[in-house]
Amino acid sequence: CSPLNKHTHLNMSASTAAVSKMTRSVGKLAPSTTTFFLCDIQERFRPLMHNSETIISTAQYMTSVASALSIPVIATQQYTKVFGPTIPDCFAKGQQDIDELISKNRIFEKKKFSMMTEEVTQCLNAEEDFKGRDTVVLFGIEAHVCVQQTCLDLLELGKEVHLVCDGVSSQLPYDREIALQRMANAGAFVTSAQSLAFMLMQSAEHPNFKAVSKLTVEHMKKTNEFNDAYNK
Repeated sequence: CSPLNKHTHLNMSASTAAVSKMTRSVGKLAPSTTTFFLCDIQERFRPLMHNSETIISTAQYMTSVASALSIPVIATQQYTKVFGPTIPDCFAKGQQDIDELISKNRIFEKKKFSMMTEEVTQCLNAEEDFKGRDTVVLFGIEAHVCVQQTCLDLLELGKEVHLVCDGVSSQLPYDREIALQRMANAGAFVTSAQSLAFMLMQSAEHPNFKAVSKLTVEHMKKTNEFNDAYNK
């Protein structure tokens, strides 16, 4: 091409790159545009998962933060007949909170690995509570199967996905590690539960700052098995 055309092409490429840089999401969060997904944290898996007690305590922290910030929660159970119900300890009020979710039709039975079943998709599209919520905070098990497939389905739908690294696990640590890398490479944001909670508030002036800070202090008193690994 001529020098003029080449110059024009370079300018267009630079402009495109600049626009892309301006529009690319950096993963900031707001309660009004966010939904929490709790994936398959069920009784049968409790003794099998790597660092399972941390996964459960992190789930309780996340669902409590969701409650404090009025963020809706969707939960799924994989083949409940075999793997049992959602573990009550995933919620501050245990079975009472689970029953409330059930009454709102927010806990879904599934055999599909991804949480994005026909029923969940219909709920997200039809219910007013989920209008304008294009960001999903995802935590649960197993990282390399149900969590990963949920994440990829959501990304494919144009959703922004935030993975809570201390709330996601598999039976084998290696599977968890590779799955987190795979999902990050696909475009998901990997973050920690505490970082996510404070990102949602953005300021100490947030009206629910004291409530979330109290939840954070209580959560930090519990053992974090992932963090403990750094001390070995």
